[in-house]
Amino acid sequence: MNMKRGTPMYGIAIGTALVALGALVMLIGFWKTLILAVLFAVGYFLGTVENKSEFMKNAANKLIPDKEAKVIDFKTELAREQEQAQNTAEEAVKADENKE
Repeated sequence: MNMKRGTPMYGIAIGTALVALGALVMLIGFWKTLILAVLFAVGYFLGTVENKSEFMKNAANKLIPDKEAKVIDFKTELAREQEQAQNTAEEAVKADENKE
């Protein structure tokens, strides 16, 4: 079976899935269909992720910041970057003057 995007079989599969979704919404309602879709997604996740504990550790580390992480003051960082850019520009001008 050729199920690549842009093929007729892919179109038929997507169309069938959307018809089934529409039928579920009409038969059991929007919220029950939404819960069913969320449960399907959780089941799909549990079935496809090989190392669930490592995945959860990485997700938790992204969501919960490190206690020792330094808070960035954007105004200070912006001023520092502007100063660096100005210094770089001045160095470029001096290098051009030295070439001449």
